[in-house]
Amino acid sequence: MSHAYPLARTITEALDPGAKAARTRADAEAIAGDLKVESLHTEWLNLSEADADVQMAANAGGLAHGFLQRYEDDKGAPVLAVTYWRLVDEAKTKKAAKAPTPEPAPEPAEIDHTDDLYFRSGRTKPSRRKRWVDPRQMDLFPEGEEA
Repeated sequence: MSHAYPLARTITEALDPGAKAARTRADAEAIAGDLKVESLHTEWLNLSEADADVQMAANAGGLAHGFLQRYEDDKGAPVLAVTYWRLVDEAKTKKAAKAPTPEPAPEPAEIDHTDDLYFRSGRTKPSRRKRWVDPRQMDLFPEGEEA
């Protein structure tokens, strides 16, 4: 069985056992109606042991399944990861899209060619000189001697 995520504006709506659920973004957009599906969003809840058990049990049998996952923090306290399709109003998304673009920064009057001079001289190329090998290096392991 694949995961189905609830459609909600906030995490409290997502934790509602009666929330509508969808498996894919296309399904979520079809169910959302006049609202826009912004993204598949994950939020983290730090709860007590009892509250975490209640949330896990309450959302076990609903339409959405697999969207609620239980973890532990460094102290052993439960942390719930709630993944849901985040819904936003169509008007809010249009305002964000029409935000003014910032002006580009002015170009400096003087151009610095230091990098070109540095790389042209060949300082960054690897050395082609062969590494010197000591011919006596095998003398460290004489044959026939025992320790």
